Amino acid sequence: MINIRKAEKKDCPRMMELVRELALYEKAPEQVTVTAEHFEETGFGPNPVWWAWVAEADGEIAGMALYYVRYSTWKGARMFLEDIIVTESWRGKGIGKLLFDRLIEEAREKKFSGMVWQVLDWNEPAINFYKKYNAKFDPEWLNVSIDL
Repeated sequence: MINIRKAEKKDCPRMMELVRELALYEKAPEQVTVTAEHFEETGFGPNPVWWAWVAEADGEIAGMALYYVRYSTWKGARMFLEDIIVTESWRGKGIGKLLFDRLIEEAREKKFSGMVWQVLDWNEPAINFYKKYNAKFDPEWLNVSIDL
């Protein structure tokens, strides 16, 4: 039995474990620099900037999907999927699909104009997963950022 529910503050330690697991998979564990306090405050403080769903299986959080609202001057409010993570031992059991489907449902409920996210070009399992949803892959745009 897999239960998809909104994340709660008490889930943050496990969610951060999943974030670190993803960073290890993506060969960048040293790039996770957010503190537990900042993570909690920005998700469950007085002015949250992110929202999440978790997947519970056998009494543990086996996966999560975290998003925030992005605004496009061309398209309006959109859901930006920051991370969708299923712990390794639960992959291939439909948890990712349940989380992704719940995100789509929430985006429709909130009347977002769409959903956007990034995927590493070498992450074939994720790319194949997104192709099942007829996702559009855009090779024209480059990722740009500044660390402060």
